[in-house]
Amino acid sequence: MEEFRRSYNRLCEESGAEPQEAVLQQLHQLPKGGLDLTTQSLTVETCRALGKLLHKETLLKELVLSDCMLSEEGSTLLFQGLCANTSVQHLDLKGNNLRATGAEALGKLLRQNKSIQSLTLEWNNLGTWEDAFATFCGGLAANSALRQLDLRNNQISHKGAEELALALKGNTTLQQLDLRWNNIGLLGGRALVNCLPSNRTLWKLDLAGNNVPGDILRAVEQAMDHNQDRLTAFRENQARTKILSKEVQHLQEEKSKQFLDLMETIDKQREEMARDSRASAVRVGQLQEALNERQSIINALKAKLQMTEAALALSEQKVRDLGELLVAGDQERQSLSQRHEKERKLERQEAANRESKLLRDLSAANEKNLLLRSQVDELERKARSQQEQLFLTKQELTNTSAELKIRAIQAEERLDVEKRRAKQNMEDLEKLHSKEELSRMKAAVLSERGQAEEELIKARNQARLEEQHRLAHLEEKIRLLAQARDEAQGTCVQQKQMVAESQARVSQLNLQMEGQQRRLEELQQELINKDQEKVAEVARVRVELQEQMGRMQADLVAQEALREKVAALERQMKVIGSEHREALLDRESENASLREKLRLKEAEISRIRDEEAQRASFLQNAVLAYVQGSPLRALSPPK
Repeated sequence: MEEFRRSYNRLCEESGAEPQEAVLQQLHQLPKGGLDLTTQSLTVETCRALGKLLHKETLLKELVLSDCMLSEEGSTLLFQGLCANTSVQHLDLKGNNLRATGAEALGKLLRQNKSIQSLTLEWNNLGTWEDAFATFCGGLAANSALRQLDLRNNQISHKGAEELALALKGNTTLQQLDLRWNNIGLLGGRALVNCLPSNRTLWKLDLAGNNVPGDILRAVEQAMDHNQDRLTAFRENQARTKILSKEVQHLQEEKSKQFLDLMETIDKQREEMARDSRASAVRVGQLQEALNERQSIINALKAKLQMTEAALALSEQKVRDLGELLVAGDQERQSLSQRHEKERKLERQEAANRESKLLRDLSAANEKNLLLRSQVDELERKARSQQEQLFLTKQELTNTSAELKIRAIQAEERLDVEKRRAKQNMEDLEKLHSKEELSRMKAAVLSERGQAEEELIKARNQARLEEQHRLAHLEEKIRLLAQARDEAQGTCVQQKQMVAESQARVSQLNLQMEGQQRRLEELQQELINKDQEKVAEVARVRVELQEQMGRMQADLVAQEALREKVAALERQMKVIGSEHREALLDRESENASLREKLRLKEAEISRIRDEEAQRASFLQNAVLAYVQGSPLRALSPPK
């Protein structure tokens, strides 16, 4: 409050006036939240300074200016400063002899101020000036903050009471009004009683010392009791409404908390599902890579099988060529034997004819024949050995071809099993992933299969072309061998060399077959290991999915429990609302009964008014008759 004191000094110095010592002393001893200037004669300059300070002051709650002998100008300046004040709640203006200007300024103050709740105007003369008091009553009718008003000893007449009655009809906040020790009288009391049915907030009205009849005072007391009962009922309903609103707010907060917890759990579940989907996508990628690797291995095996089939076809073609060469050798041997027999017949004939001449030639021919026979025997033995070797090679080739076919069939069966397993895995994975990813994977697998089939078709076409070229080449060789029939010995040597080469190639093919068999065993072992790993991975994924499903089921159970709690809370809220509605209905029925009682009381009051009016007219007629000297019996009202 030191700032308030310095501001007061500064304003007084600016206006060229000396600050009042008594005011400075009160400001120096100012309690917190209040300013008491009782019995201090405030000058106009002090009122002007205080008005300017009160215009912006926000700390004062109570202002006491009783018995300060305020002048008209000083009170106007003070009230102008209070018009814009928003902190003063209690204003005491007792014993300041406020007149017409003060009453008008008070009316303006009540019309503009929104913070003053208690106003004390005892021992003033506001009711003496009727027009100014009407302005004051107009401000009171427009006020929406005042709760308590003290108008004791203000010379208020029945006209002022009528103005107050009009103000009370428009006012909706005033609760206590003290009108003791004024000059309201019968007419003013009736005006106040007539205004009370339209005012539902005033619950205390003091009319002692106003020459008001007792029946009017009783009517006022009944109206005040009715308003007080209504106020207590309203306060009880307001308290219950506050309690119910707090309970509803508490339930709403609990419900919002439960909803937020539920949303958090749902978000966590969504995050876990997203992580699981990402992990499953990674696993699917790994499985796809493994499938691609296996597909590449299978393609390589298919290529190797095609190569072995081509080599087997080449070896079979070579065996057929060797058989054809053997047949040609047999034919040549038969031709040679036939030729030798013809020559021997000729020689025998010549020997028979020229026995004597050709003895030496015969011996030489015999020797030549023996040599030729030895050569033929050797050729036959060689042919038989070659046939045996060819037969063995054919058997070995047939055995190897049968083994290769069996292995190829086993490989195809394993490939079919692997395909079925891959399809099963794909179906298992289809349950875990979305249809779009599976469609893309299927499209990729189909495209890869189409590419592999195209490559197989190309390889088969190329092998066919190579076989055709080889067949053409072999036909050329056969033609050359047909031309080289006379060179039997060279062909035999070539046959030996070719048999040796075929044996070497057969040995090489056996070695290759053994290597391929080992490779197939290794691949089978790898496939078995991969299958085991895949089965373990699928089992682990199933276990994780089962755990996730268990957690999700637990979350669903918790959500159901929360929903049941929410339903129970909603039922409780409905029960509370129904009870509240029943209480409101009871209150409305009570209010209806009270309105009915009030209507009966108003009817009784109107009847009493009529009786009073008749009595007054009877008394007036009696007084007039008495003044005029006429007998009373002639003026008595008819019964």
